[in-house]
Amino acid sequence: MARSALVGNIAAMLGDAGFLVSDRCAVRPKSFDLAARRGEDLILLKILGNIDALTAETGAELRRLGEYLSATPMVIGLRTRDEDLKPGVVYFRQGVPVFHPETAYDLFIEEVPPLIYAAPGGLYVSIDGDLLSDERERRGWSLGRLASELGVSRRTVSKYEDGMNASIEVAIQLEDLFDQPFSNPVSVLDGAEEVRQADPTPEDPDIDPADEHVITVLTQAGFDVHPTLRSPFKAVSEDSDRSEGSMLTGHSSFTKSAEKRAKIMSSIGQVTRTRSVYFTKERSKRESVDGTAIVSCEELAAIDDPDLIRDLIRERAAEPEE
Repeated sequence: MARSALVGNIAAMLGDAGFLVSDRCAVRPKSFDLAARRGEDLILLKILGNIDALTAETGAELRRLGEYLSATPMVIGLRTRDEDLKPGVVYFRQGVPVFHPETAYDLFIEEVPPLIYAAPGGLYVSIDGDLLSDERERRGWSLGRLASELGVSRRTVSKYEDGMNASIEVAIQLEDLFDQPFSNPVSVLDGAEEVRQADPTPEDPDIDPADEHVITVLTQAGFDVHPTLRSPFKAVSEDSDRSEGSMLTGHSSFTKSAEKRAKIMSSIGQVTRTRSVYFTKERSKRESVDGTAIVSCEELAAIDDPDLIRDLIRERAAEPEE
């Protein structure tokens, strides 16, 4: 299947599942293809045929954006270089959860989360250790008895009851022995943090020298500015006192390409509940594009009062919808 068709199919599926879905990020470079929200669940989706195409740089940007926007980054794909992805299994690339479109359908449409995740050495599940301990004791089995039934050590059984994850083979054995499952679902919408190695959020990239003036002014106006490298916008600006929320920020000459980016920023902003502003190197006759504020650097330079900068952006940008 062509990637463009796959993106379209995923967008339609999310719409059917009740998500508000952004326009496709049809610009390069791009760290994600779609933003989607349902209630308080906000996801940033990268959609790939071959998930090995997810680079370390893109993975790091997805994770940073997830932090800035309170979103869960995800990748939906079909295969690796060596094999097709298995439905019902969560994989990981560059610290981001990855799964097959069928798993996405189960998660978003059927609201049935996956139980299995892939890690070095095979497929695993998260065991409910308290439930296992209760059921073992209810039957009057010792740790040694259960260890013997599973073909593992008493120490290993004790670790399962303390919350250690188990191979899928052990999970099946336990279900057969007790005639009930002990597997916890993988919380994909929380980043599957309970089953992956949670590395710190990657540090912000260096500031593009061409954007230094805009970033300096926004910083003086009370925003914490996080530059991006592979997004339709140049930065995510967080209000330091949280009264204004976050803001998607662009900066360039006002070309057709810039106008396209401003439209995409507006669409993403509607989903992420953020304002968006595009700073142009020259004056424009337009004050906004589909809700993205257009502010020239000349206007910016003429304003000394940080509150006036905030007022100007607020007047021209569409109000984020709750």
